[in-house]
Amino acid sequence: MKLSESIRQSGFTLLEVLVALVIVGVALGASLRAVGSLTQNSHHLRSAMMATWSAENRLSQIRLSTTWPDIGQSNFPCPQDDLAFVCLQEVIATPNPSFRRVEVGVTDESSPGEIIIKLTQVVPNAL
Repeated sequence: MKLSESIRQSGFTLLEVLVALVIVGVALGASLRAVGSLTQNSHHLRSAMMATWSAENRLSQIRLSTTWPDIGQSNFPCPQDDLAFVCLQEVIATPNPSFRRVEVGVTDESSPGEIIIKLTQVVPNAL
């Protein structure tokens, strides 16, 4: 028996190493994409939650006010934390003259055409 036959070489071939690197690269790429998507979704959820708070705050102010809201539209800033929001309020007459419908939409100041959230409430005459 020769010495070279009794010693067996062990290890990975270059092809096996390259295949393993490709698999790891694809897995890392998919992971980074998933993390980026989660980060973006988190930002949208935070904006929607803060916009809802702004709209609810305005509707609460109207509910607690002793004056009946005038029919028409108005815009006013309604920031939450570091987000610059603009509230769009529209007061609409209803078939029953003792009630008015109030719609409050919230947009981001940087993209005024895109409404993040819109809440509606019917307000009775406080008189």
